[in-house]
Amino acid sequence: MNGLMPVLYGLLAVLGIGVVGISALFLTSRVQFLLSSRRNLAKLGPEAPVLEEDGVRFRDLNKNGKLDVYEDPRQPVAARVEDLLAQMTIEEKVGLMFQPMISSTKTGDLVERAQEFPSFSPTSELVVGRQIKHFNTVSSISPRLMARWYNRLQKMAERTRLGIPVSISSDPRHSWQENLGAAIGTEGFSLWPDPIGLAATRDSALVREFGDIARQEYVAAGIRVALHPMADLATEPRWARISGTFGEDADLAAQMTIAYIRGFQGEELNHESVSCMLKHFPGGGPQKDGLDPHFPYGREQVYPGDNFDYHLIPFERAFDATEVAQIMPYYGIPMDQTGENVGMAFNKEIITDLLRDKYGFEGVICSDWMICETVKLFGLFKIMASTSWGVEELTPTERFLKAIEAGVDQFGGQFQTHRILELVRAGKVSEARIDESVRRLLRLKFRLGLFDDPYLDEETAACVCGKPEFREKGALAQRKSIVLLKNDATDAGPTLPLSGRPKVYIENMEARAVSEYAQVVETPEEADVALLRLKTPYRPMGRGFLEKIFHQGDLDFEAEEKARILGILDTVPTIVDLYLERGAVIPDIAARCAGLLASFNVADDAILDVIFGEFTPVGKLPFEIPSSMEAVRAQKEDVPHDSSDPLFAFGHGLTYE
Repeated sequence: MNGLMPVLYGLLAVLGIGVVGISALFLTSRVQFLLSSRRNLAKLGPEAPVLEEDGVRFRDLNKNGKLDVYEDPRQPVAARVEDLLAQMTIEEKVGLMFQPMISSTKTGDLVERAQEFPSFSPTSELVVGRQIKHFNTVSSISPRLMARWYNRLQKMAERTRLGIPVSISSDPRHSWQENLGAAIGTEGFSLWPDPIGLAATRDSALVREFGDIARQEYVAAGIRVALHPMADLATEPRWARISGTFGEDADLAAQMTIAYIRGFQGEELNHESVSCMLKHFPGGGPQKDGLDPHFPYGREQVYPGDNFDYHLIPFERAFDATEVAQIMPYYGIPMDQTGENVGMAFNKEIITDLLRDKYGFEGVICSDWMICETVKLFGLFKIMASTSWGVEELTPTERFLKAIEAGVDQFGGQFQTHRILELVRAGKVSEARIDESVRRLLRLKFRLGLFDDPYLDEETAACVCGKPEFREKGALAQRKSIVLLKNDATDAGPTLPLSGRPKVYIENMEARAVSEYAQVVETPEEADVALLRLKTPYRPMGRGFLEKIFHQGDLDFEAEEKARILGILDTVPTIVDLYLERGAVIPDIAARCAGLLASFNVADDAILDVIFGEFTPVGKLPFEIPSSMEAVRAQKEDVPHDSSDPLFAFGHGLTYE
């Protein structure tokens, strides 16, 4: 975060706030931060003693010296929930309805001191002051330090009045990700391809195995809620979130989604499970022009092919085959599909009529992040605008009301508990309605075993995460996900696999890795063959932090870069590997390269094993590769397999004889 300081200083200067004013803001912020921390830390009570009654050892979470029903592991979950609910204040109930982002220090400590670039609130302000007990961790530290931080956070929660434990959630952490708004690469975890790469393997058993391995690593590090998988369908090739999906085909996506959930949750939720938050109901793929609804220009989901129901198929099948614990609706407005054009989480026809009533979903419904209120630094400057599409004219409090009336249980990325308390005190939301959501949230905590023993062993975290056998499985999955799209014939046979130790010119590859297979040279002219690793092109859509991360817009290379690439292809036989985070438009490159591979966020050695024949390619495309931008623009956002004369069709994939 410190790297943002020059940018922030520059922004404040542009706004006319000079050095003295900037310093005053930071000083005021630090003072407020420290005062909040001291005030809330002073409210903490003692730790929960471990007692024994009737032969049962239990954690006396409310410190009353006796065994309450909610503290008794022998009692049914429903009874434990009702006993605890009866003891809770309205403030404690409302706190459970929020899931803000949280971070640790680099050393695995709680954030309680003012930093140079401070957190929005001290940890104690959230846990004690606002009674929040669900958090989305955005820290990327080692598993040992994650476990250390998690234990300290649980100890703070234990010292609150009722000792309600904390639930930690996370975006995916098992691949290299540039999209920080959708995933967090984490040192120490095993490394796998993107979800779209898992779909390319066509191997549901492997996907379930991934889920089970990721579950073990998550549990060891304290993460008990997976903010994934994405069951959205990639029917609009320009959409920025395709790498997190299982492709454009509903049958394939459903198969992969079910395997993924079973891996994380098991056959039923228990103390060893990680609960999945399946998203983004009812399918976030058909974004108008492929623009993402994190931003105002992407607020509309459109259905020119009248294909709304097709996007429900992966969700329907997951509901039938698994016990999905949680659901997240997306930001977008399902244009003209319901009685009012408002974002999914504000839409009662989507949340209550469709999800609750038609599908009978009884789990937790958590909104996507920051749908009601903008997050501001120092209370003045927007860090991220709210995504309250269709209800922008409402006040933040009114937005919370509309989402609750629609059927939302919990608000992701938000921490403004006072808004809902205001609604309850004004009689606009009944405590009985709050209880409905709190029951669901408590039920999940009990089923995950958090009330009985939430603590971790730091050494176990370090040993479990990234175990050699886990890394080997991830490496195999990387190789199985690679798709061979083209393999030119030569007089000596197919171009691939390469043999011997040819002289190779490389781009975007580690020379050290390549040197295990070939002799690396400096120029194409010196080489027998060139190896280029390219990424799907995109066009920057704005200046915002998230806009720089989300790769959107056209899918073809701009003229200068394309000419440079083609120059290499015309100089020396070239093998191109293209990282397909979306479907790229590459007809000229495909025509003039000697070999073409599609990959989905894999290491150099995985690509090299395929190129040099150490691994035979088996992957199949999980979406079409269009032949032109004209064809892309002519596609209907909600319809799969509708690109005119695709360069490579869905399911295409060659292998070696």
